[in-house]
Amino acid sequence: MIVTEDVGTVQREAWARGVLPPVEQVRPGLWSIPVPMPRNPLRYVLIYALALPDGLALIDVGWDSEESWRALVDGITETGHHVTDVRYAAVTHLHPDHFGLAPRLREVSGAALAMHGADAALLGHHSPEDATADEQLWNTQLAQLGAPTDILAAARVDLVRLGAGESMDVVLDDGTPLDLPGWDLRAVWTPGHTPGHLTFVDDTHGLMFSGDHMLPRISPNISTVPGELENPLHRYLLSLHATTSMPDGEVLPAHEYRFRGIADRARQLMGHHEERLAEIVDALGVRPESTAWEISQHISWSRPFESMSDRLLRLAVRETHAHLLVLADRGSIRSLGGHPERWTPTP
Repeated sequence: MIVTEDVGTVQREAWARGVLPPVEQVRPGLWSIPVPMPRNPLRYVLIYALALPDGLALIDVGWDSEESWRALVDGITETGHHVTDVRYAAVTHLHPDHFGLAPRLREVSGAALAMHGADAALLGHHSPEDATADEQLWNTQLAQLGAPTDILAAARVDLVRLGAGESMDVVLDDGTPLDLPGWDLRAVWTPGHTPGHLTFVDDTHGLMFSGDHMLPRISPNISTVPGELENPLHRYLLSLHATTSMPDGEVLPAHEYRFRGIADRARQLMGHHEERLAEIVDALGVRPESTAWEISQHISWSRPFESMSDRLLRLAVRETHAHLLVLADRGSIRSLGGHPERWTPTP
Protein backbone atom coordinates (compact mmCIF):
# COMPACT_ATOMS: atom_id res chain seq x y z
CA MET A 1 0.00 0.00 0.00
CA ILE A 2 1.16 3.53 -0.83
CA VAL A 3 0.69 6.41 1.60
CA THR A 4 0.37 9.73 -0.20
CA GLU A 5 -1.53 13.01 -0.21
CA ASP A 6 -0.26 13.87 -3.72
CA VAL A 7 -3.50 14.33 -5.63
CA GLY A 8 -3.97 11.50 -8.09
CA THR A 9 -0.40 11.13 -9.39
CA VAL A 10 -0.09 7.41 -8.64
CA GLN A 11 -3.57 6.69 -9.98
CA ARG A 12 -3.04 8.83 -13.07
CA GLU A 13 0.24 7.09 -13.92
CA ALA A 14 -1.37 3.66 -13.47
CA TRP A 15 -4.26 4.70 -15.73
CA ALA A 16 -1.83 5.86 -18.41
CA ARG A 17 0.05 2.53 -18.25
CA GLY A 18 -3.14 0.49 -18.36
CA VAL A 19 -2.49 -1.22 -15.02
CA LEU A 20 -4.35 -1.48 -11.75
CA PRO A 21 -3.27 1.23 -9.29
CA PRO A 22 -2.22 0.18 -5.79
CA VAL A 23 -4.29 0.49 -2.67
CA GLU A 24 -3.51 4.02 -1.51
CA GLN A 25 -3.90 5.86 1.78
CA VAL A 26 -4.89 9.28 0.47
CA ARG A 27 -5.60 10.89 3.83
CA PRO A 28 -5.29 9.63 7.41
CA GLY A 29 -8.09 7.12 7.78
CA LEU A 30 -9.06 7.23 4.10
CA TRP A 31 -8.01 4.69 1.49
CA SER A 32 -8.74 4.09 -2.21
CA ILE A 33 -9.13 0.45 -3.25
CA PRO A 34 -9.19 -0.43 -6.97
CA VAL A 35 -11.61 -3.24 -7.77
CA PRO A 36 -11.38 -4.80 -11.27
CA MET A 37 -14.26 -4.76 -13.74
CA PRO A 38 -13.68 -7.88 -15.86
CA ARG A 39 -13.99 -7.40 -19.63
CA ASN A 40 -14.85 -3.72 -19.30
CA PRO A 41 -12.88 -0.87 -20.94
CA LEU A 42 -13.02 1.15 -17.71
CA ARG A 43 -10.93 -1.65 -16.15
CA TYR A 44 -11.64 -0.90 -12.49
CA VAL A 45 -13.79 1.06 -10.07
CA LEU A 46 -12.27 2.95 -7.15
CA ILE A 47 -13.81 2.03 -3.81
CA TYR A 48 -13.13 4.35 -0.89
CA ALA A 49 -12.74 3.06 2.67
CA LEU A 50 -13.18 5.44 5.61
CA ALA A 51 -12.03 4.60 9.11
CA LEU A 52 -14.67 4.53 11.84
CA PRO A 53 -14.14 4.06 15.58
CA ASP A 54 -15.43 0.48 15.28
CA GLY A 55 -14.50 -0.46 11.70
CA LEU A 56 -14.91 0.90 8.18
CA ALA A 57 -17.41 2.60 5.92
CA LEU A 58 -17.22 2.15 2.14
CA ILE A 59 -18.28 4.39 -0.71
CA ASP A 60 -19.36 2.02 -3.51
CA VAL A 61 -18.56 -1.68 -3.41
CA GLY A 62 -17.59 -2.96 -6.86
CA TRP A 63 -18.56 -5.38 -9.60
CA ASP A 64 -20.17 -8.72 -8.78
CA SER A 65 -17.48 -11.24 -9.67
CA GLU A 66 -15.14 -13.48 -7.72
CA GLU A 67 -12.11 -11.50 -8.95
CA SER A 68 -13.70 -8.25 -7.79
CA TRP A 69 -14.68 -9.67 -4.41
CA ARG A 70 -11.15 -10.93 -3.80
CA ALA A 71 -9.69 -7.51 -4.72
CA LEU A 72 -12.10 -5.77 -2.34
CA VAL A 73 -11.34 -8.18 0.51
CA ASP A 74 -7.57 -7.97 -0.07
CA GLY A 75 -7.70 -4.19 -0.36
CA ILE A 76 -9.56 -3.90 2.94
CA THR A 77 -6.92 -6.13 4.51
CA GLU A 78 -4.22 -3.69 3.35
CA THR A 79 -5.95 -0.94 5.34
CA GLY A 80 -5.44 -3.00 8.50
CA HIS A 81 -9.05 -4.19 8.64
CA HIS A 82 -11.08 -7.27 7.74
CA VAL A 83 -14.10 -7.32 5.45
CA THR A 84 -16.25 -8.16 8.47
CA ASP A 85 -15.26 -4.74 9.90
CA VAL A 86 -17.35 -2.94 7.27
CA ARG A 87 -20.25 -1.28 9.09
CA TYR A 88 -21.74 0.89 6.33
CA ALA A 89 -21.67 1.16 2.54
CA ALA A 90 -22.92 4.31 0.79
CA VAL A 91 -23.60 3.56 -2.89
CA THR A 92 -23.40 6.42 -5.40
CA HIS A 93 -25.76 4.76 -7.89
CA LEU A 94 -27.35 1.56 -9.09
CA HIS A 95 -24.95 0.46 -11.86
CA PRO A 96 -23.36 -2.97 -11.37
CA ASP A 97 -19.79 -1.70 -10.95
CA HIS A 98 -20.93 0.37 -7.97
CA PHE A 99 -23.63 -1.77 -6.36
CA GLY A 100 -22.79 -5.29 -7.59
CA LEU A 101 -21.12 -6.68 -4.46
CA ALA A 102 -23.52 -5.00 -2.03
CA PRO A 103 -25.72 -8.07 -1.29
CA ARG A 104 -22.64 -10.24 -0.68
CA LEU A 105 -21.00 -7.59 1.49
CA ARG A 106 -24.13 -7.25 3.62
CA GLU A 107 -24.35 -11.03 4.01
CA VAL A 108 -20.69 -11.35 5.11
CA SER A 109 -20.32 -8.24 7.27
CA GLY A 110 -23.82 -7.11 8.19
CA ALA A 111 -23.01 -3.68 6.74
CA ALA A 112 -25.90 -1.22 6.39
CA LEU A 113 -26.49 -0.33 2.72
CA ALA A 114 -27.41 3.25 1.79
CA MET A 115 -28.58 4.67 -1.55
CA HIS A 116 -30.90 7.34 -2.96
CA GLY A 117 -34.50 6.16 -3.08
CA ALA A 118 -34.89 6.76 -6.84
CA ASP A 119 -32.17 4.21 -7.59
CA ALA A 120 -33.09 1.85 -4.77
CA ALA A 121 -36.59 1.51 -6.24
CA LEU A 122 -35.10 0.22 -9.50
CA LEU A 123 -33.16 -2.54 -7.71
CA GLY A 124 -36.18 -4.21 -6.17
CA HIS A 125 -36.87 -7.89 -6.67
CA HIS A 126 -37.96 -8.77 -10.23
CA SER A 127 -39.60 -11.97 -11.36
CA PRO A 128 -38.62 -13.69 -14.63
CA GLU A 129 -41.81 -12.24 -16.13
CA ASP A 130 -40.70 -8.74 -15.10
CA ALA A 131 -37.31 -9.29 -16.75
CA THR A 132 -38.99 -10.37 -19.99
CA ALA A 133 -41.21 -7.29 -19.93
CA ASP A 134 -38.17 -5.07 -19.32
CA GLU A 135 -36.34 -6.58 -22.29
CA GLN A 136 -39.35 -6.00 -24.53
CA LEU A 137 -39.58 -2.39 -23.35
CA TRP A 138 -35.91 -1.76 -24.05
CA ASN A 139 -36.11 -3.35 -27.49
CA THR A 140 -39.21 -1.31 -28.33
CA GLN A 141 -37.34 1.88 -27.40
CA LEU A 142 -34.30 0.95 -29.49
CA ALA A 143 -36.49 0.19 -32.49
CA GLN A 144 -38.20 3.57 -32.07
CA LEU A 145 -34.76 5.19 -32.14
CA GLY A 146 -34.12 3.52 -35.48
CA ALA A 147 -31.63 0.88 -34.32
CA PRO A 148 -31.42 -2.13 -36.68
CA THR A 149 -32.84 -5.46 -35.57
CA ASP A 150 -29.46 -7.07 -34.87
CA ILE A 151 -28.71 -4.38 -32.25
CA LEU A 152 -31.85 -5.06 -30.22
CA ALA A 153 -30.95 -8.40 -28.63
CA ALA A 154 -29.75 -8.35 -25.01
CA ALA A 155 -30.61 -4.69 -24.81
CA ARG A 156 -29.82 -4.23 -21.14
CA VAL A 157 -26.99 -5.27 -18.84
CA ASP A 158 -28.74 -7.01 -15.96
CA LEU A 159 -28.65 -5.11 -12.70
CA VAL A 160 -27.85 -6.89 -9.46
CA ARG A 161 -31.22 -7.13 -7.75
CA LEU A 162 -32.23 -7.22 -4.12
CA GLY A 163 -33.89 -10.44 -3.03
CA ALA A 164 -37.62 -10.78 -2.47
CA GLY A 165 -38.61 -8.78 0.61
CA GLU A 166 -35.22 -7.07 0.86
CA SER A 167 -34.59 -3.33 0.76
CA MET A 168 -31.87 -0.79 1.40
CA ASP A 169 -31.14 -0.20 5.08
CA VAL A 170 -30.81 3.57 4.64
CA VAL A 171 -32.53 5.68 1.99
CA LEU A 172 -30.63 8.91 1.35
CA ASP A 173 -31.97 12.16 -0.02
CA ASP A 174 -30.37 15.44 -1.06
CA GLY A 175 -28.56 16.89 1.97
CA THR A 176 -28.92 13.80 4.17
CA PRO A 177 -25.94 13.50 6.57
CA LEU A 178 -24.28 10.09 6.60
CA ASP A 179 -23.65 10.24 10.38
CA LEU A 180 -20.24 8.56 10.18
CA PRO A 181 -18.16 9.41 13.27
CA GLY A 182 -15.03 11.36 12.36
CA TRP A 183 -16.44 12.51 9.01
CA ASP A 184 -18.67 15.38 7.89
CA LEU A 185 -20.23 13.63 4.92
CA ARG A 186 -23.57 14.54 3.40
CA ALA A 187 -25.36 13.20 0.34
CA VAL A 188 -25.74 15.56 -2.63
CA TRP A 189 -28.28 14.46 -5.24
CA THR A 190 -26.81 14.73 -8.75
CA PRO A 191 -29.30 13.02 -11.10
CA GLY A 192 -28.52 12.48 -14.76
CA HIS A 193 -26.31 9.43 -15.07
CA THR A 194 -29.04 7.65 -13.09
CA PRO A 195 -32.20 9.00 -11.44
CA GLY A 196 -30.77 8.75 -7.94
CA HIS A 197 -27.06 9.36 -8.48
CA LEU A 198 -25.42 10.76 -5.35
CA THR A 199 -22.13 12.44 -4.64
CA PHE A 200 -20.86 12.60 -1.07
CA VAL A 201 -19.30 15.84 0.15
CA ASP A 202 -17.20 16.45 3.27
CA ASP A 203 -16.68 20.20 3.65
CA THR A 204 -14.53 19.82 6.75
CA HIS A 205 -11.96 17.69 4.94
CA GLY A 206 -12.44 19.32 1.52
CA LEU A 207 -13.52 16.12 -0.22
CA MET A 208 -16.05 15.24 -2.89
CA PHE A 209 -16.70 11.56 -3.66
CA SER A 210 -18.13 12.06 -7.13
CA GLY A 211 -19.10 8.57 -8.29
CA ASP A 212 -19.68 8.86 -12.05
CA HIS A 213 -21.09 12.39 -11.89
CA MET A 214 -17.69 13.91 -12.52
CA LEU A 215 -14.63 12.10 -13.89
CA PRO A 216 -11.31 13.76 -14.73
CA ARG A 217 -10.95 12.68 -18.36
CA ILE A 218 -14.21 11.42 -19.82
CA SER A 219 -17.89 12.34 -19.68
CA PRO A 220 -20.21 9.75 -18.14
CA ASN A 221 -22.80 8.22 -20.42
CA ILE A 222 -26.07 10.15 -20.18
CA SER A 223 -28.75 8.10 -21.91
CA THR A 224 -32.50 7.76 -22.14
CA VAL A 225 -33.36 4.58 -20.25
CA PRO A 226 -36.90 3.20 -20.21
CA GLY A 227 -38.44 3.58 -16.78
CA GLU A 228 -35.86 6.13 -15.61
CA LEU A 229 -35.45 9.88 -16.20
CA GLU A 230 -37.50 11.28 -19.08
CA ASN A 231 -34.91 13.96 -19.92
CA PRO A 232 -31.65 12.77 -18.35
CA LEU A 233 -29.28 15.22 -20.04
CA HIS A 234 -31.37 18.19 -18.88
CA ARG A 235 -31.14 16.87 -15.32
CA TYR A 236 -27.42 16.20 -15.67
CA LEU A 237 -26.71 19.72 -16.91
CA LEU A 238 -28.65 21.11 -13.95
CA SER A 239 -26.60 18.89 -11.62
CA LEU A 240 -23.36 20.12 -13.18
CA HIS A 241 -24.47 23.74 -12.85
CA ALA A 242 -25.20 23.19 -9.15
CA THR A 243 -21.78 21.58 -8.77
CA THR A 244 -20.05 24.79 -9.92
CA SER A 245 -21.11 26.52 -6.70
CA MET A 246 -19.51 23.91 -4.42
CA PRO A 247 -16.39 24.88 -2.48
CA ASP A 248 -13.27 23.66 -4.24
CA GLY A 249 -11.66 20.52 -2.91
CA GLU A 250 -10.26 17.17 -3.90
CA VAL A 251 -12.48 15.07 -6.16
CA LEU A 252 -12.40 11.33 -5.54
CA PRO A 253 -14.13 9.77 -8.58
CA ALA A 254 -15.17 6.18 -9.11
CA HIS A 255 -12.97 5.78 -12.20
CA GLU A 256 -9.63 7.00 -13.53
CA TYR A 257 -7.90 9.16 -10.87
CA ARG A 258 -8.28 11.84 -8.20
CA PHE A 259 -8.09 15.50 -9.17
CA ARG A 260 -8.83 19.07 -8.07
CA GLY A 261 -10.95 21.81 -9.65
CA ILE A 262 -14.63 21.01 -9.05
CA ALA A 263 -16.10 24.08 -10.72
CA ASP A 264 -13.65 24.03 -13.63
CA ARG A 265 -14.37 20.39 -14.39
CA ALA A 266 -18.13 20.94 -14.18
CA ARG A 267 -17.84 23.79 -16.69
CA GLN A 268 -15.71 21.63 -18.99
CA LEU A 269 -18.35 18.91 -18.95
CA MET A 270 -21.14 21.42 -19.64
CA GLY A 271 -19.06 22.81 -22.51
CA HIS A 272 -18.57 19.30 -23.91
CA HIS A 273 -22.32 18.75 -24.06
CA GLU A 274 -22.94 22.14 -25.65
CA GLU A 275 -20.46 21.21 -28.38
CA ARG A 276 -22.23 17.87 -28.88
CA LEU A 277 -25.62 19.61 -29.07
CA ALA A 278 -24.28 21.98 -31.74
CA GLU A 279 -22.79 19.04 -33.64
CA ILE A 280 -26.17 17.29 -33.71
CA VAL A 281 -27.92 20.44 -34.98
CA ASP A 282 -25.34 20.64 -37.78
CA ALA A 283 -25.80 16.95 -38.62
CA LEU A 284 -29.56 17.41 -38.83
CA GLY A 285 -29.06 20.45 -41.04
CA VAL A 286 -27.27 18.24 -43.55
CA ARG A 287 -29.58 15.24 -43.09
CA PRO A 288 -33.03 16.45 -41.97
CA GLU A 289 -35.70 13.92 -41.05
CA SER A 290 -33.14 11.55 -39.51
CA THR A 291 -33.61 8.99 -36.76
CA ALA A 292 -31.46 8.98 -33.62
CA TRP A 293 -29.57 6.01 -35.07
CA GLU A 294 -28.85 7.82 -38.34
CA ILE A 295 -27.68 10.92 -36.50
CA SER A 296 -25.40 8.78 -34.31
CA GLN A 297 -23.62 7.56 -37.43
CA HIS A 298 -22.69 11.11 -38.46
CA ILE A 299 -21.36 12.64 -35.24
CA SER A 300 -18.00 12.13 -33.55
CA TRP A 301 -17.26 9.46 -30.95
CA SER A 302 -14.15 8.39 -29.06
CA ARG A 303 -13.87 5.46 -31.50
CA PRO A 304 -15.35 4.88 -34.96
CA PHE A 305 -19.08 4.21 -34.76
CA GLU A 306 -18.84 1.18 -37.04
CA SER A 307 -16.21 -0.43 -34.80
CA MET A 308 -18.29 -0.26 -31.60
CA SER A 309 -19.62 -3.38 -29.92
CA ASP A 310 -23.39 -3.86 -29.88
CA ARG A 311 -23.45 -2.75 -26.24
CA LEU A 312 -21.61 0.48 -27.03
CA LEU A 313 -23.86 1.11 -30.03
CA ARG A 314 -26.90 0.88 -27.78
CA LEU A 315 -25.33 3.34 -25.35
CA ALA A 316 -24.41 5.68 -28.21
CA VAL A 317 -27.87 5.87 -29.76
CA ARG A 318 -29.52 6.41 -26.37
CA GLU A 319 -27.00 9.14 -25.60
CA THR A 320 -27.84 10.80 -28.94
CA HIS A 321 -31.52 10.60 -28.03
CA ALA A 322 -30.85 12.35 -24.71
CA HIS A 323 -29.26 15.24 -26.63
CA LEU A 324 -32.19 15.37 -29.08
CA LEU A 325 -34.63 15.83 -26.19
CA VAL A 326 -32.67 18.83 -24.88
CA LEU A 327 -32.53 20.39 -28.33
CA ALA A 328 -36.28 19.90 -28.74
CA ASP A 329 -36.87 21.59 -25.37
CA ARG A 330 -34.77 24.52 -26.56
CA GLY A 331 -36.75 24.76 -29.79
CA SER A 332 -33.75 24.08 -32.04
CA ILE A 333 -35.24 20.91 -33.52
CA ARG A 334 -38.60 19.16 -33.57
CA SER A 335 -39.84 15.62 -33.72
CA LEU A 336 -41.73 14.47 -36.80
CA GLY A 337 -43.02 11.43 -34.92
CA GLY A 338 -43.38 8.19 -36.78
CA HIS A 339 -42.04 4.69 -36.20
CA PRO A 340 -39.10 5.06 -35.96
CA GLU A 341 -39.16 8.66 -34.77
CA ARG A 342 -37.52 11.23 -37.02
CA TRP A 343 -36.12 14.66 -36.20
CA THR A 344 -35.58 17.82 -38.21
CA PRO A 345 -34.35 21.38 -37.58
CA THR A 346 -36.92 23.97 -36.55
CA PRO A 347 -37.43 26.50 -39.37
